[in-house]
Amino acid sequence: MKSLTGYQDFLLKEYSNLPTGRYVNLVIVRETESECIFRTEGSGEPLNRELVQAGMQNTDAIPRVVISKRKQTAVERRTGREMLRSYGLLSVSGSECMLNTNAPCERCVDCWLYGYAVGGGGAQKSRVITEDAFSLLPAGQIVATKTFNALFDNNTMRHPVTGDASTSINASEYVKPQVHFVDIETLKDVTAAEMAYVTANVLKSRRYGAISSKIGRMKNHLVAIVFSRAEIFSTLEMVRQLYDLLSVDNTGLEHPLPTTRVLEQARKAVDALLPQVYGAKKVMAGAELNTYLEEVAAILEEPRSFLESLTHSYPPPVKDKGKQKNESK
Repeated sequence: MKSLTGYQDFLLKEYSNLPTGRYVNLVIVRETESECIFRTEGSGEPLNRELVQAGMQNTDAIPRVVISKRKQTAVERRTGREMLRSYGLLSVSGSECMLNTNAPCERCVDCWLYGYAVGGGGAQKSRVITEDAFSLLPAGQIVATKTFNALFDNNTMRHPVTGDASTSINASEYVKPQVHFVDIETLKDVTAAEMAYVTANVLKSRRYGAISSKIGRMKNHLVAIVFSRAEIFSTLEMVRQLYDLLSVDNTGLEHPLPTTRVLEQARKAVDALLPQVYGAKKVMAGAELNTYLEEVAAILEEPRSFLESLTHSYPPPVKDKGKQKNESK
């Protein structure tokens, strides 16, 4: 990819099983485009919240809504797996690679990049490092409650035969539309092709949280990409710095915030926090970032050859030593 020519020092030419300390940090602003529910328990449970300082300068404690790291990457991982499956690249080993079955194929792009673990042995640590995403505004401004019910065939809450009232009534907290969450996804020791694959997964994923077949619409904005030789600032630092910048631009901090304003200040927050990062670093933003995203979009127009090339870029499976001895005899 031509857009990554100047960033080769932070990318691997080919997969390496040994860590080399190269990081690609995707700074993301996630914007809700419908009602969304982010929780870890079942129906009726409240949204995940954490009490943290509002900003770097503003030390007032505020409750922020949290999207857990697993709720984010699980969606994006499945997005990538759908693409791989559509081209027959989830059955490289001869059988279908399945999540949560203790039977990963250990050969597909998903296994190599997002990791896997087998109960009987064998594992690949995920090279997509994630954090919880925090809401920019406090929970009090962005959370509301809605009651859900389930109607019978006669379009009422009473059973059409017995006349008994339905008990299928629940109240759930939800995040309002046009709410912004800040997140940083870190890719460790990846190639340019792997970086493009993860970027595509982030940009293509559009539904997060519970009841995502009906609500949960979200748009991911890539603010900047920070290439580094060490981990950079945290998601919490980023959201607090952004909160401070929005607090002093004299336009208020009330929901809903204009997305263009949030993205503009988010870019400045990256610049403000970058000096605290040790080691070599380089930022892709603005026109360079747009060029990179255009190249990713072009790949997605017809991704078969790209995905096949990426799949075959990994080393062949290592045969069991016992089997090798028997074969040599």
